[in-house]
Amino acid sequence: MTPELPPLREVIERYDLTAKKSLGQHFLLDLNITRKVARAGAVGADDTVLEIGPGPGGLTRALLETGAQVIAVERDQRCIDALTDLAGAFPGQLRIVEADALKIAEMEVVASAAPVKIVANLPYNISTELLIRWLKAGPALWSRMALMFQREVADRILAAPGSKTYGRLSVIAQVTSSPSRGFDLPARAFTPPPKVMSSVVAFEPAKEPFEYVENLERITQAAFSQRRKMLRSSMKSVFGARLSSALEQVGVAETLRAEDVTVAQYKSLAMLTEQ
Repeated sequence: MTPELPPLREVIERYDLTAKKSLGQHFLLDLNITRKVARAGAVGADDTVLEIGPGPGGLTRALLETGAQVIAVERDQRCIDALTDLAGAFPGQLRIVEADALKIAEMEVVASAAPVKIVANLPYNISTELLIRWLKAGPALWSRMALMFQREVADRILAAPGSKTYGRLSVIAQVTSSPSRGFDLPARAFTPPPKVMSSVVAFEPAKEPFEYVENLERITQAAFSQRRKMLRSSMKSVFGARLSSALEQVGVAETLRAEDVTVAQYKSLAMLTEQ
């Protein structure tokens, strides 16, 4: 049975939780929306969920309502106090970790609960960095993710070759996982409203773990940092004299540009760097 809890706006007022721009905070207060995010993560009573940046606990409430165990990582002391009250309302379900999400070792935090589900309304200023880290960790850390991004970032994650939004993030995400768009949210759904639309993206791990993600990062960094140049110029720093041979092996012309190479071809090139 779900306990009776005070409205989130009352919690914000009680703990003076004015969102801080420096922390990238935009709070979700509508429980219908936070429950929808929890459903996008397919969260159930048998799950352990890692949540980053819970703020006043709007999404946290929705996750706890499912019966799941929740590990909430928060660096803002004001929010810690509010979350402590929430932990009291759901005995034994919520563990609060006061820390900077960029400085934690996730596998140590989740410990024997791994793999977990990661569900979060991510602080926009660190969302991409966290995502890449989790994608590299793969199924050892997580079994599913449902994450809120700026819609521009979501578009980049899901972009296809040939589009202007296709880039490093597209390739890394699509090699290491199967991402799909959950739903979009207007700015007015948040407090305070951001200047952009937002999107929830769900991730399933790739069917087979990819061992060459570091190589993939190097290749895509070289290619997309000079995306107007032909591959024979932009990727020379990675392959050197072997570039022509490597591109030929994966069926890519030297005169193409970064956005013309498919995800599968980037994956093959990453494997070739080991030879």
